[in-house]
Amino acid sequence: MAGHSKWANIKIKKGKMDAIRGKTFTKLAKDIIAAAKAGGGDPDNNLRLRNAISKAKAASMPADNIKRSIQRGTGEIDGAQYEEFSYEGYGPGGVAVIVFCMSDNKNRTAPEVRTTFKAGSDNLGENGCVSYLFDSKGVIIINKKPGLDEDELMMAALDAGAEDLKTDNPEVIEIITPAHDVYHIKEELEAAGYEIEDAESTMIPQNTVLVTGNDAKQMLKLLDTFENNDDIQNVYSNMDISDEDLELYS
Repeated sequence: MAGHSKWANIKIKKGKMDAIRGKTFTKLAKDIIAAAKAGGGDPDNNLRLRNAISKAKAASMPADNIKRSIQRGTGEIDGAQYEEFSYEGYGPGGVAVIVFCMSDNKNRTAPEVRTTFKAGSDNLGENGCVSYLFDSKGVIIINKKPGLDEDELMMAALDAGAEDLKTDNPEVIEIITPAHDVYHIKEELEAAGYEIEDAESTMIPQNTVLVTGNDAKQMLKLLDTFENNDDIQNVYSNMDISDEDLELYS
């Protein structure tokens, strides 16, 4: 169960990917804005931006929207001024939760996050109260397909700078990388002919907390509420959940 437990977070997140992409282009645009603000508007020299643009295109985001998002990030055109901030706390069953926000109005977003935590009798804490339970890493996802040589993939990934591969999930291979190198390693693997399903900087829990029954139901509801808030870019938890509860409540 150890390997599966880390995949549980990603599985839940990726299982909702179509809904997330379809609900609005707001989060994708914010990713582009943040990437352009941090590293400039030239995707040839900004791997994070290049990856954000790639995801936006995969979601059929119009080219004009992508261009305007880049220009807002670089300050070429006026637009909403976004602030990045985070909240930490505990969900049902003692699950650690980190919520990363990007909002043009913190006075709007903060109460929404607090209300979401309180709705499930969950505990919002001070920054740092749970983040020490996570490691900042990159994760690259490759679907297991017939003919994929896992040993060759491992060698290619390690040569590119990856730290570890997790192959115990029957559907995908997780490639763990340093957070700052994830997009570079993604492109190295793509150049070697591998088809990447997803790549992102993420927070990987050092240990997980198994939740069942009503705690599992409430925890999934909490994640759903956070994911459906356009001011929240990413949510991470150290939840572990059985396949049965995942199917029953998700």
